[in-house]
Amino acid sequence: MPPRPARAPGMPPLPDGSAFLTWLRTPRPEAAPGVWRFGHRPRPEEEPERIPGRQLLSGALIAFLVGWLIWSLLWNGYLGGWWLLPLYAMIPDSWAEPHSFGAVVVVYAYYLLIAGALMIGVGRLGRWGEVWRRYGPPAWRRTPPESGRPPAPEADPATWPALRAAGAADAAERLAADARAGLMRDVDHARIARAWQGVRTGRHPLATFTSAVLNHGAAACPHPSGARDLPVRQARHDLVTGQVRIGTAADDVRNPYAYRGAGLALGPELLGTSLLAVGPAGSGKTGGVVRPLAESLCLHALAGRAAVVVVGAAGAGIGPADAYDVVVRIGNPDSEYDLDLYGGTTDPDEAAAVLAEALAGDLADPHPGSDSRRATTVLAQLLGPFHAVHGRFPSVPELRGLLDGSPGPLAALRQGLTETGQESLLRELDARERQMAHPGDVGGVLADRVALLDRPAFATFFKSTAAKSPATAGQSRPFSLKALDHPVRIRVDLPERGHADASRVLARLVLAQFTASVTVREDRSLFACLVLDDATGVITPEAVRGIQRLRSANAGAVLTLRTLDDVARPLRGPLLGTVGCRMALAGLTPWDGQDFAEVWGKEWTEARDVTDRQIIADSPAGKAWHAVRRAITGKAPTARAVTVRQVERERWSASELAHAMPAGHAVLSLTDVKGEHAPPLLVNLRG
Repeated sequence: MPPRPARAPGMPPLPDGSAFLTWLRTPRPEAAPGVWRFGHRPRPEEEPERIPGRQLLSGALIAFLVGWLIWSLLWNGYLGGWWLLPLYAMIPDSWAEPHSFGAVVVVYAYYLLIAGALMIGVGRLGRWGEVWRRYGPPAWRRTPPESGRPPAPEADPATWPALRAAGAADAAERLAADARAGLMRDVDHARIARAWQGVRTGRHPLATFTSAVLNHGAAACPHPSGARDLPVRQARHDLVTGQVRIGTAADDVRNPYAYRGAGLALGPELLGTSLLAVGPAGSGKTGGVVRPLAESLCLHALAGRAAVVVVGAAGAGIGPADAYDVVVRIGNPDSEYDLDLYGGTTDPDEAAAVLAEALAGDLADPHPGSDSRRATTVLAQLLGPFHAVHGRFPSVPELRGLLDGSPGPLAALRQGLTETGQESLLRELDARERQMAHPGDVGGVLADRVALLDRPAFATFFKSTAAKSPATAGQSRPFSLKALDHPVRIRVDLPERGHADASRVLARLVLAQFTASVTVREDRSLFACLVLDDATGVITPEAVRGIQRLRSANAGAVLTLRTLDDVARPLRGPLLGTVGCRMALAGLTPWDGQDFAEVWGKEWTEARDVTDRQIIADSPAGKAWHAVRRAITGKAPTARAVTVRQVERERWSASELAHAMPAGHAVLSLTDVKGEHAPPLLVNLRG
């Protein structure tokens, strides 16, 4: 086990910096995906053969008695004197006198040699070494891993050897002094290491980095917010490896031996393949998965490594407001920020595609269909002409009027296009008016969805940047996910209470804007992650395709569901196949467990069939003995036959997932961005 931390999570380091140096120098060996590497002690891949304690102790005792018997026979001469012949050959004639000192020494040395050889042989036969390790002093005490011991200067991370090798010895000395003085935290170390990585890749000049470190020390290269830590931490983090611990792998035979008892952790290398967690309310999705991951990603953002967007219901417990740079409280008049309905883009086609996914994505056929495409076409036919006339996109009431086909807004838009000579856009508007007359027009459906956002509670929201005017300068500022090029921390509170349908539309909008923004970033060295606390009604065909593209863009998504029934049946397989990390929490239904069992597949295992066959005695003595045994034990004498064979079975069956998983546990399979994977593991989320 790693050493107990010297300070509570979230507290500043000790004045002398010893806690920070101990943390920094703790070994972090390479390990399998998902293993908590901080202070980890690797175990063998296969479980060594462990002899039962009763058999081990009885074998050691029998071996001792056998050795004692052999020595007694030798000592008393019952086995003859052949074993003394080498002794007679070693003693010279001059020592043959009685009570010769040399003869006495040689004789007793020879006896000791024979006794030692006999003891070694008997000890190996009786496994005395295993008895000593299992029940002796080595088992009485647990020595903690050697951490905090200063390594060699060239291998000590506290001395910043990479900076010294690059000629920035003064900066390295300043950072080492701040670490010894207790002025450096784990976030400072990660942030400066990230800045140094930018120097090595040529994004930042060495002179600027060195000057900043010499002037500000551990506070150099700050986050734009100026924060150097979160207000409070509830999970265990290791910013050297980028991991956050979420639990402990159970000591269960279904877990690989190398994982049993090890800490389980997640990091960007795993979240880059996206994570789906499914479990009922109260199973620990928010407190055991979402909150630690959001906290970890916020720390990565402070270190300049990541950009994070956390979406959840207001009051869902996804972290305090002062842990984020931007908090969008939709429906709250006190919200400082607003959500840009069009994602900050000026391209009508791009805005139409994102907005169509939010408004009608869940109505599309899970197989290649036309509803989503028709919705995109309808919106593009209106957004393009409106933007050409007004230089901005329509507000929610204006968009609703256009989709309803009201004569006034369409006539005003036509007049504006005529005055500006936009003939091509006039044809788009003509086509929209012709389609409105058809009974299967999707414009009415879009108008109904937009009506969910056209409520008094949202009157001051969903204005694009271009729609802001001096008259609305005092209102909240619009925010778009185009800012994910920077290490920003964003929290979006959805108004689920009283506006459940609108919240689902907004959740789809955020997911669509996120996938559209991160895939076109120029600098993809910054990890971007979307954490969606409740993905009910969000999984659409386009959303699944968007999640598939995140991995190549150094981005990922964390999605939680109460049940897979919230996803259309044709989309469940593609969704489980798209995400690399899958988690089934305790309380899962058997039909949800069946989907997980299918995606996790089968494995070859060794099956042992035991057959008890009754023994029939032929002789009278045998029959009498069997009668005595039956009277004593109450059972008929039997002979046991064991058959061992290789069979293919499910790693976790639907019944095991639904009924054999303890409360507070989950089954988690992992895949990192390099393709390495871990089989389904039983994890104690409370450990």
